[in-house]
Amino acid sequence: MTESDAIDATVLSGRAMLAGVVGWPVSHSRSPRLHGFWLRHHRIDGAYLPLPVRPDSLAAALRALPLLGFKGANVTVPHKEAALAIVDRASAAARRIGALNTIVVGADGTLEGQNTDGFGFRENLRAHQPDWTPTAGPAVLLGAGGAARAIAVALLEEGVSEIRLVNRTADRAERLAREINGPFQIHRWADRGAALAEAGLLVNTTTLGMTGQPPLDLDLAALPTDAVVNDIVYAPLETPLLAAARARGNPVVDGVGMLLHQARPGFAAWYGVEPEVTPALRAFVLRDL
Repeated sequence: MTESDAIDATVLSGRAMLAGVVGWPVSHSRSPRLHGFWLRHHRIDGAYLPLPVRPDSLAAALRALPLLGFKGANVTVPHKEAALAIVDRASAAARRIGALNTIVVGADGTLEGQNTDGFGFRENLRAHQPDWTPTAGPAVLLGAGGAARAIAVALLEEGVSEIRLVNRTADRAERLAREINGPFQIHRWADRGAALAEAGLLVNTTTLGMTGQPPLDLDLAALPTDAVVNDIVYAPLETPLLAAARARGNPVVDGVGMLLHQARPGFAAWYGVEPEVTPALRAFVLRDL
C-alpha cells in the first residue's frame, strides 16, 4: 500500500465501527495514523479517532463509549492508571501492571481493560531477535515507570529468572519490585554500568536519549557482546544507546516495533480482523516521526 492509498478518504456508512485514543493532550499520538493504515488496508467500514479528554472528565468519557456506539479505545497519558479504576473488569496483566492502555466495549456495554504494552514488547523482540531466550541471562531494565512495569511483567511471563532494576530514584524501583513481586534486584543508578555484567538483555525504558531529552550516559563495557539491547525510544529511531551497542557487536532492537505490535490486540477486538505489522506499515508510521 502506498501512502496515497493509506490516506485516501474512506466512505463511512451508518454501520461504521468506531474506536479511538483517549488522552490529554492527544495530538501527539501516532495511533490514528497506525490504525487508519490498517482500516484502509483491510477496507473496513470504520474509523479511529483522537479523543482529547481532560483528567476530570475521564470517567464520564469512558462511560460514554458504549452510549456512542464505540467498540473501544486506546488510553494514553495521563490516563492509563486512572482508567483502571473506572473499567468494569481488567485483564490479569493490567491489574498486575497497575495500568491499562486498551479498552474493549462488551456486547452488554461493559468496559474491559487490557494492557498490551508487554505484548508489544515481546512481539517486537521476537520479530527482530528471534534467537533471544529467557535463559540467556539476567535482564536489565533502565527505568521504573509505566513502560518498565509492563515490560517487567512480560519478562516474568516469559520465564526470565532475574531482572535488575536500575532507576535514578531507588524508591520507585523498590515500589515496582514490591507491587509486581518477582526475582528483582535493585541497583543504584551510579552502579548502572556494573549492573550489565553477565546480562542477556538490556532494555532502556527511560526517556534519556530521546529527541529533546538529556542523553543516556551508560558505559557498556561490562555488557556481554551477545546480549540484546532494546531501546523503547523511537525518536530518534537509532538512539545513541543502540548506535553504541551496534558498534560493539551487540544485537539491537529499536522502539518503533513495540508501538506497532501493541496496537494489534485492540484492532482485532474492535474490528474483527487480525492485523499484521509489515514493512509498509512501519515505513508509513516512520514518515510521521
